[in-house]
Amino acid sequence: MDVLSSRMLLRPADPGRSRRFYADTLGLAVYREFGPPDEPGVVFFLGQGFLEVAGRSDGPPAGAALSLWLQVRDLRAEEERLRQAGVTVLREARLEPWGLMEMWISDPDGHRIVLVEVPPDHPLRRDPR
Repeated sequence: MDVLSSRMLLRPADPGRSRRFYADTLGLAVYREFGPPDEPGVVFFLGQGFLEVAGRSDGPPAGAALSLWLQVRDLRAEEERLRQAGVTVLREARLEPWGLMEMWISDPDGHRIVLVEVPPDHPLRRDPR
């Protein structure tokens, strides 16, 4: 398999609410929009990947079935900003035994989003491989 591009597909219960969450609350940049103007599909940049929020889920939210892992530059600043925006914080920012700073939040459908900061002294920063 020669993968040229990839993206995660999210089918939210309320597409407009989820588009606003990912665009306005998290502040993800839009890669492209498609479909009908009244309910477009939106593809967001996720660092080296993409998140497509399109269509609608008719079933119960997937919740724990999907998690996003997003590396950020300043986790404490993001925690403060997201709390002020009313985002559900599932677990506050903390240093994990494996050396990464992590915080867990959820999107409007209950999908867990793990925000991660790599500390300056972590091996991921010291070892260029």
